[in-house]
Amino acid sequence: MRPWIAAAPPGSQLPSNRALTAEHGASPVTVQKAIRQLASLGLVESRPGVGTFVRAVRQPRPTDFSWQTAVLGAPQTRRTGVSSTQRAAVPDDIALHSGYPGADLLPGRLVRAALARASRSEAALSRSPVAGLPELQAWFASQVAAGAPVGITPPSARDVLIIAGSQSGLSSIFRALVGRGQPLLIESPTYWGALLAAEQAGVTLVPVPTGPDGPNPDDVERALAATGARAFYAQPNFANPTGTQWSPETGRAVLDTVRAHGAFLIEDDWAHDLGIDAESQPLVRHDDDGHVIYLRSLTKAVSPALRVAAVIARGPARARILADRAAESMYVSGVLQAAALDVVTQPGWGSHLRGMRQQLGSRRDLLLASLRAQAPQVAVEHVPLGGLNLWVRLPDGTDVDQLVRACETQRLLIAPGTEWFPAEPSGPYIRLNYSAEEAGRFTEAGEVLGNALRTVS
Repeated sequence: MRPWIAAAPPGSQLPSNRALTAEHGASPVTVQKAIRQLASLGLVESRPGVGTFVRAVRQPRPTDFSWQTAVLGAPQTRRTGVSSTQRAAVPDDIALHSGYPGADLLPGRLVRAALARASRSEAALSRSPVAGLPELQAWFASQVAAGAPVGITPPSARDVLIIAGSQSGLSSIFRALVGRGQPLLIESPTYWGALLAAEQAGVTLVPVPTGPDGPNPDDVERALAATGARAFYAQPNFANPTGTQWSPETGRAVLDTVRAHGAFLIEDDWAHDLGIDAESQPLVRHDDDGHVIYLRSLTKAVSPALRVAAVIARGPARARILADRAAESMYVSGVLQAAALDVVTQPGWGSHLRGMRQQLGSRRDLLLASLRAQAPQVAVEHVPLGGLNLWVRLPDGTDVDQLVRACETQRLLIAPGTEWFPAEPSGPYIRLNYSAEEAGRFTEAGEVLGNALRTVS
């Protein structure tokens, strides 16, 4: 009887019980029992006085519990241990868990030459200024000024603080501008390192769910009003892990909301140089009254060995962040600063970025194609326009940790999505980096993932 129902169109009426009894050679009791079983499975429905009909099959869709993120807030638990993205891969591993691009995508020749020149300069034997090398400060400021609209006064070199990677900047910003025990609005999901820095600074996280166009400005408004928070940490361009780029309308609305509440928008432009189908459009370009605290790192585009980044802040906020950084690390190595400035001012820097972006786009598309062909159970709800990662939705009910372990036994390293949520995950996700591994192994990775999903389902 079930094959007949599977072939019947939704809404069609089953033959009468007498007809079914005659057709299948079964007793009336057996037919009635079969009908009850089919009804319990949701395959048929009985309408008294009318008959029994084939029920329309409901198409499964991913559930969305992200709205609960804002209602429940972050749990009072501590984040300990090393992130899955920091695990070391061994030969033959398929490494899709990393947070960095592969060495073949980096400007190795430019970096080595720059380090050699810097080692022979005065920077090798002198202490750099606490706020950074003036020339590097000026370069970061010019990058923002280049896209500032008419009527906005762009930041000056003096507004720039050079730091040893954006992670240290986040820690200082959270300590200096938010404070222990005070609320901090944060996107959900978001960069795991920001969650760790917030935990270490002792701030209280207030999750704000984010979607394909960024957070709902109304959610930001309600959270600021309800908590009195004076800062919102966000990644408006190519967010880690989702790859989301805020729409211009969302950016303007969030910035207006932050201004209205006298708060700060901590803008982490981590993937500024990693655009594929779009350019990064920093909100700091539309701010000249100090509401935006801006971070930009060179680590991902230049080299993980050159941990050089910048914070742009104005007014008393800058002074507080600088004081915290000076107390924490005194100053950033002048050799690293000189080498970083050398790389980004070389004629070959622009051509490197163009080539890197083209390679990122090719690898992104190849990994997407491999997932569609080899692991059709998963869904990439948003194809990123930049960045390094795919944010992959798993079938509802998937045990993410069990899946990660099953993949690891087959030498595929992936990152569980749980690490990017400030509260309970809104669904089962994994993050896959398409920039660190050879694209030729993506088909194998898709096969392993698809097979592992079948074993853990």
